[in-house]
Amino acid sequence: MTLLEKLNQDMKQAMKNKDKDTLSVIRMVKASLQNEAIKLGKESLSEDEEITILSREVKQRKDSLQEFKSAEREDLVQKLENEINILQEYMPKQLTDEELEAVVQSTILEVNATSKKDMGKVMSAIMPKVKGKADGSQINKLVQKQLSNE
Repeated sequence: MTLLEKLNQDMKQAMKNKDKDTLSVIRMVKASLQNEAIKLGKESLSEDEEITILSREVKQRKDSLQEFKSAEREDLVQKLENEINILQEYMPKQLTDEELEAVVQSTILEVNATSKKDMGKVMSAIMPKVKGKADGSQINKLVQKQLSNE
């Protein structure tokens, strides 16, 4: 089942359940997917492209969440946390800290990184491996930690 099919199915269920929040998030994601397909001039997107868009949607909400927390807007914080939870259901299973650390270590060995100067090389090699399965800032911290230990 493609992501679009799953979204359509869940959208129907949300309508039946009168779940306005879920319905709203699904409609936003579907619109983002369709806009991206139009922008790329494609009939449908690859799974990789879909994950990229979902990741972008989650990242935007997480960034906004930080802003709302610092502005002490609890009403908006709650709404965004709910949206993030809904979006997470469509994302690939997230890697555990141990799995992520193992990927970081193996990638550092692959590219022969020895210092923080090699940070960009490591990040560009690791991101395609963990696309949608881990947060970029978390990966960045792990890579910095690993490179500073060596």
